Amino acid sequence: MSLRLIFIIFSMLLLIPGQTLAWPWSRDMMNQPSIKPQEGEMPESPPRSVPVGGYPTPVKNRLHAARLANPIAASAESIARGKQFYTIFCVPCHGSNGKGDGPVGKKFPVSPMDLTNDFIQHQAFDNWIYANITFGGKLMPAYKNDLASDERWDVVNYIRHQLLQDLQQRATPQQTADKTGGR
Repeated sequence: MSLRLIFIIFSMLLLIPGQTLAWPWSRDMMNQPSIKPQEGEMPESPPRSVPVGGYPTPVKNRLHAARLANPIAASAESIARGKQFYTIFCVPCHGSNGKGDGPVGKKFPVSPMDLTNDFIQHQAFDNWIYANITFGGKLMPAYKNDLASDERWDVVNYIRHQLLQDLQQRATPQQTADKTGGR
C-alpha cells in the first residue's frame, strides 16, 4: 500500500467519530423540538398551574366569533383605552390615521387594511373586527395572547367610534395651514 492511501484511510477514520457524535444525537438549544413564537395554538394550562402569559378567549375560532355581540359599551373610557391599545399594537402597521401606512406596514408587499374605509366603518360587524384582532389574518398576527378580550373590544370601539374623528382632527390644522399659506 502506498503511503498516500494509508494517509487517506487514517484521515477518514479520524473524521468518523466527529460525525457520529454530532448528528443526529447532539441537539442544541436552538434546534430542539419546541413551539416557536407565533407558531401553532397555545396549549391549555395544566390544572392548578399559574399562567405566565396569554389571556383566555371566549371563542375558539372565527365561526364562534360571528355569534358574539360587543359586550363593552362604546363609552369615553372604553374608547380611550382602545386608543391606547391601538397606538401600541395597531399603529406600526395601520398607521396612526388607520390608512395602512404605518412604518412596518409600508414594508409589506400588500398594504394593511385601511381601517377608515366604508366597509370597516359602516358595514363590518364589531364581531368581525374582533375576530380579526383575535385570530389575525394573512399578514396580521393574532393578538389573542397579547390583549385580553375586553381590551380587544375596546380597540373595536376606538376603530368604529373615534378613529375617523381623530383623522379629521389631524387633517383640519393641515388644511387650515394650506388655505392660509402656512401663516
